[in-house]
Amino acid sequence: MVFENSTLETMLVSQDILQDVMNKNGLVLGGSWDYERMTFDYKYEVPEGIYYLRVPGYAVEGDVGAKNAIIQLMDPYMGKHYYPTGIEYGSDEHFPERIVDHAVQKIRAVAQDLKALTS
Repeated sequence: MVFENSTLETMLVSQDILQDVMNKNGLVLGGSWDYERMTFDYKYEVPEGIYYLRVPGYAVEGDVGAKNAIIQLMDPYMGKHYYPTGIEYGSDEHFPERIVDHAVQKIRAVAQDLKALTS
């Protein structure tokens, strides 16, 4: 599930501000980063399964490893974790409405915080 038109996809943010805002909102830097990309995750563990809200971004300037990057954010998306194969993002996945609603609120909070700090 992709959350299009969240306004996050229009934002360029310095890595340090991005890290602070994401941490404040409960999103952690996922293990899938390299010198050009970052992905922040919010994990949902509910009776229906384990889900992740992911906010990806890539460096348009600088270096993620050196912590001096300017990050272009991309559309957030959600996936469901299946053991042992990993996370599935297919359009046939079902996401509980309460989790989707919470994810939308989380995305809005992140966007609002980033706008306040980058304006």
